[in-house]
Amino acid sequence: MKYSKLFGKATFDESKDSKFASYNLLIKGGFIRESSAGRFFFLPLGWRVHEKMKAIIKAEMDKTGAQEMLVPTLHPLALWEETNRTNSVGFELMKVEDRNGSAFALGGTAEEMFVDIVRKLRLSHKDLPVNLYQFSNKFRDELRARGGLLRVREFIMKDAYSFHTCEEDFLREYKNMAEAYKRMYEKMGLEVLQVAADNGYIGGEYCHEFQVESELGEGRFFVSADGKYSAHEDIAQFKRETINPDEKIRALQIIEQPSWVKTMEDNIKHYGKDKCYFLKNVVYKTQEGDIVIATIRGDLEVNEVKLLHVLNNNTKEIFVSLEAATIEDLALLGTKPGYVHSWGHKFLKQTKTKSGKRNRQVLYVADLSLGTVVNFIGGQKEDRTDSINVNYGKDFTHDIEGDIAMAQPGFKTKDGKSTLVEKRGIEVGNIFQLGYHYSKKMQSATFTSETGEQKPFYMGCYGFGIGRTMATVVEKHHDEHGIIWPASIAPYQAHLVSLAGVENEAAEVFAKLQAAGVEVLWDDRSESAGVKFSDADLLGIPHRLIVSKKTDGKLEWKARGSDTSQLISFEEVCNRCKNT
Repeated sequence: MKYSKLFGKATFDESKDSKFASYNLLIKGGFIRESSAGRFFFLPLGWRVHEKMKAIIKAEMDKTGAQEMLVPTLHPLALWEETNRTNSVGFELMKVEDRNGSAFALGGTAEEMFVDIVRKLRLSHKDLPVNLYQFSNKFRDELRARGGLLRVREFIMKDAYSFHTCEEDFLREYKNMAEAYKRMYEKMGLEVLQVAADNGYIGGEYCHEFQVESELGEGRFFVSADGKYSAHEDIAQFKRETINPDEKIRALQIIEQPSWVKTMEDNIKHYGKDKCYFLKNVVYKTQEGDIVIATIRGDLEVNEVKLLHVLNNNTKEIFVSLEAATIEDLALLGTKPGYVHSWGHKFLKQTKTKSGKRNRQVLYVADLSLGTVVNFIGGQKEDRTDSINVNYGKDFTHDIEGDIAMAQPGFKTKDGKSTLVEKRGIEVGNIFQLGYHYSKKMQSATFTSETGEQKPFYMGCYGFGIGRTMATVVEKHHDEHGIIWPASIAPYQAHLVSLAGVENEAAEVFAKLQAAGVEVLWDDRSESAGVKFSDADLLGIPHRLIVSKKTDGKLEWKARGSDTSQLISFEEVCNRCKNT
């Protein structure tokens, strides 16, 4: 390709000022352009990278026996309603109607669609297992797009869905997919950590993310110092240290307290004790207007994702999200910020939920840490009084109990044998156990067993975000001059630069490289050497080749990222381009 004819060139004057190097460099280099917030054009250079990544993914997926297909972009909304995901996804579902008034969702993920086609084909146990994958556009109406390709509203994903007769068979495929993903990322120049994570709106019981360590990453996760444990902050477990086990349990007392004692810091100052000795209540509101009072040890923080799981596992409701309760919400309980009680609140008058099906309720949830302190302080604060010597299980209990606390660096692992180390990363892919989550919700999502019975499929799914991974590669492979593409996904193998006065010689080299099967971008513009070299560094193609009056029948070769160059023969150039 001649650079003079390339659609989309380096544009330093239109660069973005972002903290993400990938956003800046992909824009500057002419790889992508923004259409609207969270939606991007892939220009020819960017698309070549994209397609090389896709080829790696396809080769590895095919190697596992997975089969590629494609489902429609518009998903019948009735399918999402069948699984109740019209109300439970973690992003705003985008909906459209056709001329007949039929309702569709723009696919943000495709579990329902794949279950639908599989059930229509009426498979038997002889047809299983089967792993089906596609490359398709996904649409997620994210609240806030950011970081260029790292958080977008429209993107291309490789998503795969496997169907099995049982869990044992699924586990083999889960392991196969994990290993295949690691090979894909390694071939793209990325080192990933497989981190246990929350399934969220996808469903199922467990999943793993593939994280690339980065200080700018949105993902916060923990690994144990001994390397035996890793988990996202949303599910990370830890050992709650027992604070004062030898202290004698005393009787609860309501005592006088100065009116200036209002905050946790005030309590610490007044009582001269650490945070861990105090009860703390954190108040949330559900989408239906229910009030959730999470009671936790004072030195710990509530993890909202864990809290949602505990609520959903211990009630008959489906809680999708939580938000901080307002002053107005607390007034309905007869209280205010700083005065919420650890037991006893209820609505002063009956109020209907948004759906009108029932009265709103107050749900108390206890963290496991409430059993680690003898004689807590707090729990029944009023203007001039509070309670002391409060013991969970003796003086109060909550109907709902569980792990709702956020892990922190330095905490001991659950088995107490190591400590947690905090890391940040960019999530580039994930694999999910779905189990029977979809096959039991969707009618006739069954296969014929060996005994002739109809049994539900046991499922898994596996996602790979190509654009996000491309951006992550740039985050990890760049310097102050530009991108340094791994050879496996570089848009071209060689960047040919011709200096003034050797246009004919350069044209001949360009033709010979193409004939030899080398992917080459030739900067044939009438620009200065400095401009051409700067653009070559920015674009990050692995091999830079210079033709000038000084090269005398050879080519000046320089690897991107190296400070040294060599004069080598055409044959050696071809050898290096094809073998690195």
